[in-house]
Amino acid sequence: MLDELPRKLRIIGIDPGSRITGYAVICAEGTRAPSVRYVECGVLALDARAPLERRLAELFEGTTEILRELSPHVAAVEDVFYGASVRSALILGQARGAALAALGSAGVRVFAYPPATIKQAVTGRGRASKVQVAQMVRAIVGLRRTPRADAADALAVAVTHALLRTDGLRQPERWLA
Repeated sequence: MLDELPRKLRIIGIDPGSRITGYAVICAEGTRAPSVRYVECGVLALDARAPLERRLAELFEGTTEILRELSPHVAAVEDVFYGASVRSALILGQARGAALAALGSAGVRVFAYPPATIKQAVTGRGRASKVQVAQMVRAIVGLRRTPRADAADALAVAVTHALLRTDGLRQPERWLA
């Protein structure tokens, strides 16, 4: 699964968080101007009162279930945002790690994108607001309503990968190292 990618690529985008993790799945076809079809998006709402280790386990289990149900070929994950406090960044990194562990356990190839790259790919501006990003992904995938913020962020990550992905012709932003 890691070496050969189908012509129609099912991409899961993940916006990890320790309380709410957004996910979105799209199907992309073509490489120059890919057509993008919406499949599903939503959030994993974790029990904010639970200890961190329990929330991380819930995140791993929830992500694993989504992967089983939606069968993506590849994953796109937002890189950690560094503007938060050190403690917040550490907790976010742990949540991201739980999601990555689920992806790795399922054998899903993972690509990582910095927030500015996602904003640039979706809106044309690397400093676009969350509202602008959400409105653009809604328009790109043809939704009637804008999804919840975390789901919209995950959708933006998936769309970014569809726009920057490789079928042997172009290189994506970068592999997760």
